[in-house]
Amino acid sequence: MSRLVLMRHGESVYNQKNLFTGWTDVELSEKGVQEAKEAGALLKKNNIYPDICFTSWLKRAIHTAQIALGELEWEHIDAIRSYKLNERHYGAWQGQDKTKVLKEYGEEQFLAVRRGYDVPPPALDENDARVVWRDKKYDGISRELLPLHESLKDTKKRAVDYYNEVIMQELQADKTVLISAHGNSLRSLVMYLDELSETEVVKLEIPTGELIVYTFDAAFKIKNKEILKQ
Repeated sequence: MSRLVLMRHGESVYNQKNLFTGWTDVELSEKGVQEAKEAGALLKKNNIYPDICFTSWLKRAIHTAQIALGELEWEHIDAIRSYKLNERHYGAWQGQDKTKVLKEYGEEQFLAVRRGYDVPPPALDENDARVVWRDKKYDGISRELLPLHESLKDTKKRAVDYYNEVIMQELQADKTVLISAHGNSLRSLVMYLDELSETEVVKLEIPTGELIVYTFDAAFKIKNKEILKQ
């Protein structure tokens, strides 16, 4: 029997300050560290010991996994990282205060981008210092694969492609797989797994530190879904 555990990273310093984060690589806040510890304690309480861990390339997801697995005393497992599990790229809104963006763009446009499915935020200018290809860790990735902005639809494509091409192989080997990632990359996976419509996904919110556990039957159909609680 295979299991998939989705874990949203703990609160980041940008979450704490109400800033759009996207691919900006920021640390966990003190609250975020505590949320990661609590996630590890929940895994232990429910006797869930992953066989393998996947994370994005962003340190808030990486550190959440490390802290949670430390609480579980289960740090020996392999950890595979991919930029395809990164948060949605918020383009020119990255690093901007959400309240100020709301006032500037108006509620309709703000919500269309923030909660909608196929509306991206304004793109970063290619000369902007925040563009992804200026970050050395992406040197090995073709520039055309590195976004200047993304809609949830764009995020879903890369996250679900990675799930089907890489993560599914581990599930097919009857493993328990942990994914430590982000609000929108995980919303994308839940949308796919739960077969949510573009309208239904608007209402889906995954809080920081939350754990969602899927159990699959022999045909890899979802047998059970549970949100772990303290």
